[in-house]
Amino acid sequence: MEIEKNCTFDPDLVHEIFKLVWRRRAADREKNELPQTMDTEIVGAASASRKNRPTFANATALKLSCELLRVFVAEAVQRAAAIAEAEGTHRIEATHLERILPQLLLDF
Repeated sequence: MEIEKNCTFDPDLVHEIFKLVWRRRAADREKNELPQTMDTEIVGAASASRKNRPTFANATALKLSCELLRVFVAEAVQRAAAIAEAEGTHRIEATHLERILPQLLLDF
């Protein structure tokens, strides 16, 4: 099976995933933050601006993130396929991915 070389992840999808993670982390920060502002009238400018500042990614960063994900997934599939072939099968299973994942994460 021939895989198209220009096939990559959709930047809009990656951006939505990033936004989901950013919202969750902001909610976690708000939950874990101590109610220090109730005791003092002066709030540090850095903490106030961090809460109000939106997080965003520009188009170049999204394209780069998509390419990194594409390369990561392609490498994972190739390594898992090599393990599967060494075991005499042509089907990649979860155990093959589990075996290659620690070294793959160290390499990336």
